[in-house]
Amino acid sequence: MLPDDQRCPCLSGNPYGECCGPLHAGAAAPTAERLMRSRFSAFALGLPEYLLRSWHPSTRPDELTLDPAQRWTRLDIVSTRAGGPFDSRGTVAFRAWWRTDDSRGTLEETSEFVREQGCWFYVDGVGA
Repeated sequence: MLPDDQRCPCLSGNPYGECCGPLHAGAAAPTAERLMRSRFSAFALGLPEYLLRSWHPSTRPDELTLDPAQRWTRLDIVSTRAGGPFDSRGTVAFRAWWRTDDSRGTLEETSEFVREQGCWFYVDGVGA
């Protein structure tokens, strides 16, 4: 975890304690985009437990191992469709940058989210 006053890894411009930190600590994401941002931050911070907890049970793997050599460095939200506080489904297209000691790359994906009992969950994604 990061100190609350440090810049959030999702690059929203807000400090971690006002952005992804509360979600990582158990607060519900108000929108699909906020859940997407918090999941990116969880990859950046190495929080597989949060990633599993925010993954819908119908598609969630039994376990998740993150590569400690892969550093997630930037997130751009390309577009969103629905996924607001009163929606039950939403889509977020994004581009995320990563690097290791000897390579760099981007992940482009359109992710599907569903809200059940007031909680948003990642369902799956399709690469671009």
